[in-house]
Amino acid sequence: MIFNLQSPTPFWLSLRVMAVMAVFLLPLSSRAQEDGTSNDEASAKYKIVTNAKMVSIGTANILDTYLSPEKYNGLEARFISHTLRDVPGKKWQQQIMHQGIIASADDRSGKGNLLEGIYDLNYALQKSFRLMSNRLELRVGGMADLQLGAVYNSRNQNNPVQIRMSMGIGPAASAKYDFPLFHKPWSARYELSLPLLGVMFSPNYGQSYYEIFSRGNYDHNVVFTTPFSAPSLRNMFTIDATLWGMVLRLGYLGDFQQAKANGLKQHSYSHAVVIGVVKKLKISKL
Repeated sequence: MIFNLQSPTPFWLSLRVMAVMAVFLLPLSSRAQEDGTSNDEASAKYKIVTNAKMVSIGTANILDTYLSPEKYNGLEARFISHTLRDVPGKKWQQQIMHQGIIASADDRSGKGNLLEGIYDLNYALQKSFRLMSNRLELRVGGMADLQLGAVYNSRNQNNPVQIRMSMGIGPAASAKYDFPLFHKPWSARYELSLPLLGVMFSPNYGQSYYEIFSRGNYDHNVVFTTPFSAPSLRNMFTIDATLWGMVLRLGYLGDFQQAKANGLKQHSYSHAVVIGVVKKLKISKL
């Protein structure tokens, strides 16, 4: 595979645009690190890291008209690492979520199979508010979401693979309520992220990957997205229960990603049950 660096291909353009969007987030991260340490040095000598390792199993509904006009239905599995980084005395907190997604789906006839593999990184910077004697915590802020992966159609010969490469930014919010049950601490949490603006890679209608990457024929393959062209939503509701000396997490994940670009449509709808283990660490800041 040869790339003509004198005339940037969609691949290089995508990386450049995503890099610019990532750099845009750096000032937010710096602001989060500065906030609190100047307000309360004594309370910022340690940070609290809450990490949940989860797996999810659910249904998947996948459409990609570049590969097929058919909708494919099947099963999806995910590994999720969900991390909250809090520093006492700071209002701005960080949330980082890594997801590894694998789905296998069939068409209506049962003769066609679609395989999807996605890595998703979501970084959120949120301001924390505590109410009801600290039992209720609200977090509101912004997030950046990066997706990399591919979809493979077993029935296609000329164009069997579609690349997934996109990045979006938008609002993110969550609410957590702590309550006692069976003389143990429990908590219920709901979180929501909604990409508003972004950029994605997409071949044009009837364009092959050979034309894009080998011949360097750019045809509007880097597409900017809005809520009108790519209305998407991810939400998760979980309950943390203290049982048998550890914190278990059980919940629901709904992930609805869709886009329309270059005369092509794609979507991936997921409903899944989530289960995992939560660990909280108090780390001293040297």
